[in-house]
Formats: sequence, C-alpha cells, structure tokens
Amino acid sequence: MSRDLDHLARAAGAIAERAAAAILAVYDSDFAVEHKDDRSPLTAADLAAHRVIVDALHALTPELPVLSEESSAVPWSERSRWTRYWLVDPLDGTREFVKRNGEFTVNIALIDDHRPVLGVVQVPVGGDLACAWEGGGAWLSARGEKARRLGTRRRASPIVVAGSRSHASEHEARLLARLGPCAKLPLGSSLKFMRIAAAEADLYLRLGPTSEWDTAAGQCVLEQAGGAVLDFDGEPFRYNTRESLLNPDFFAVGDRDANWSALLARP
Repeated sequence: MSRDLDHLARAAGAIAERAAAAILAVYDSDFAVEHKDDRSPLTAADLAAHRVIVDALHALTPELPVLSEESSAVPWSERSRWTRYWLVDPLDGTREFVKRNGEFTVNIALIDDHRPVLGVVQVPVGGDLACAWEGGGAWLSARGEKARRLGTRRRASPIVVAGSRSHASEHEARLLARLGPCAKLPLGSSLKFMRIAAAEADLYLRLGPTSEWDTAAGQCVLEQAGGAVLDFDGEPFRYNTRESLLNPDFFAVGDRDANWSALLARP
C-alpha cells in the first residue's frame, strides 16, 4: 500500500505542477471573472487546471473516479458507492487569485475508506510542492532545493494562528480569545495547512462553509506531518459519508497532544 501510494504521490505532484503552469498562463493575462450560483468566483484558470488534472488522473488510474470542484454534480446514489477516489480542487483560493496576491494552491487528494491517504498541495506562485501519503510522511519541495520532511511543533506561546484572509468572523475571534495570547498569520487557501505542517503555525480555526475538496489534500499533509484536522466533536474529518459535500466547522492543529478543550467547549 505504501509503495503504491509513493508512486501515486509522485505522479500526482507532477500533475499538480502541470496544472500550476496552466494557472499561471491565465494569471499573467487580463483574465475575466465570472461567478457561480453561490457567488464564488470562477476564472479560466480554474477550468484549465481542472481539465489538466482530471484528464491526467483518468490516464493514471482509469479505474478510479475523480471528484473535482468544477465537476462535482455527481449523484449521491452513485458517489455513495465509491470506496476509493480522487478529490480535487484545481484552484483553491480563487479570491486570492483574483486579488493577485499569490496565495492560492492546487489540491489533489486520494480518498480511501473515507480518509485522505495521499495529499498534494502545490503553490503555483513560488513553486512549493507538498506531498504526503500514508506511511510515507509529508515532504516539501521548494524550487531549486532538495525535498525536506515536514514535522509539526509543540504548541507555542503565543499561539500562531493561520487564519483566512477572506473569511474571518467575530465568533472566531471570541473562540480564539479563550486560548490566551495569539499571533495572527493571515493566509489564503491550503497554505494554512502547509504552514502548520512546516512548524510555522499552531492552529487554523475555520467557522463557516468549506467543501470537502478544500480540506482533503491539506489534511493529509498535516496529518502525515504529525498534526490533525478535527471537527468540534474532536473527531478527524471523514469524507464522502453523506450527500452534502460541505464540511462542518473545524480546527487544524500541529500539536495534537496539546489541550484544545477551550475550542471543543464551543457553545
């Protein structure tokens, strides 16, 4: 299993880098922005990366279905029978892409028995690539440098909180106040999971809607680096367990042995 995942992770990493090239071709142009029914933005980069990834994954593993943000209308009657499949966000952080701040990623995860057992997070601007797989750990490749193994850290003081640039709330601030002194690290997309996995942050708290493709790859990277992504019952995230693809509220931590009870006691 681990050897198989090693091979698939390397292949998925190469696919993510090809998708990143397609994204950057649009990023460097005068692109238009459309909006989906939920008012979230959509650009030609989302669609170009989607096509690159889906076509390549079908060629790599023709036996496995692919669920992408841009082709997510798969009936539950069909999806409920999936035990192993690819879960993809071709461009995570489209709002940051539109702002041209570089804080967007390509996310590719392999889900097996409701768990992310392989995760790839690629950062088109800068070229960082995080690859993780069950039994193989989490690794970060920076452009021009040798890959290094990622590992989380013990909970720091003050706690470094990797937070969303676009989705902060007063409720979130009240929960964080329970933890004592916090230093904010605003970031877009799956970069928040990567920073915790790289021992540069301690916590990512998310209240409000996200979808399963937003979290799966980052969760795998963080878990294989020693961290955890938990719901407010203290349970690890599971995938494809119900018709809705929306996630519950969650928090991601680097030190899974630390006392996070102040968050779990949410009213």
